[in-house]
Amino acid sequence: MLNNNVHPDKETFLDDVITGLSHVPKFLACKYLYDSYGSKLFNKICLLDEYYLTRTETTILIKNRKKISSHIGENAALIEYGSGSLDKTKILLSSLESPRTLIAIDISQSELKDSIDKITSIYPKLSVIPILGDFTQRIDLSNIIPKTIKRVVFFPGSTIGNFSHVDATSFLKEVSLTIGKGGLLLIGVDLKKDPKRLIDAYDDNEGVTAEFNKNIITRINNELSANFLLNNFKHKAIYNEKLGRIEMHLQSLCDQSVTISRTRFHFKLGETIHTESAHKYTITEFHKIADTSGFKTLETWCDDENLFSVHLLSAKG
Repeated sequence: MLNNNVHPDKETFLDDVITGLSHVPKFLACKYLYDSYGSKLFNKICLLDEYYLTRTETTILIKNRKKISSHIGENAALIEYGSGSLDKTKILLSSLESPRTLIAIDISQSELKDSIDKITSIYPKLSVIPILGDFTQRIDLSNIIPKTIKRVVFFPGSTIGNFSHVDATSFLKEVSLTIGKGGLLLIGVDLKKDPKRLIDAYDDNEGVTAEFNKNIITRINNELSANFLLNNFKHKAIYNEKLGRIEMHLQSLCDQSVTISRTRFHFKLGETIHTESAHKYTITEFHKIADTSGFKTLETWCDDENLFSVHLLSAKG
């Protein structure tokens, strides 16, 4: 397993937590939700009735996989950012003609290992390269994929929604540089819809999303010698209509103080820690960002209810 030297170590984790909780308002980077247990909880979220995103995107990919495959062609290098369980990747691999290699990039070592083991058992002849790293940082693939090989980045799950519009543009520009002129990006994007349906997707009746969100402070306790009391915080999901995004927060249920590695933080009753944003788009809004980021849109597919979209983009170079 390659280590891209961007996987956050304890010191980086501590610095990011201190920075986030010192900010007004307080926040924590959403990438820290995905330790081993957090990744398992997220996989459970993907199966919930309220969480339409995964099953809807999967349906779109299955319905259009032949057309996607025809665009990609043979002997391509498939690169998945935030690879997770790789379930959707299997849909692509089943329809691609002679894929050259799969490069899976994920921040969770255990999730990456489990997923790669499953993929190699299904496709024993496929070259699979796992990279333990943070895909939001530049990842040099020049020594892994020859320039003559077509590069195709797969970025499902509407993870692009975790970026602000400015950061999404910057990130997509980096992707364009990584794949080069004519390289492809297959990306899932969640669409704007009834706010209640959005909130339900991020605050399910079983409380799995709440456990997922609160796991970030459990992780801080375990890894950074903090003394958060989980029962003193509750999960809160809201739709910020002005910014077009779902926000996940951890809300303090009392006045309290928390110590993290000898640094003390005070929380007022009702104060929140912003842990994740999930921006939603219209088709037109996303096409505009894609164009600004150096891509042209080849195809866009949606489900029958227009809940979700999948876009195939080509880097203009």
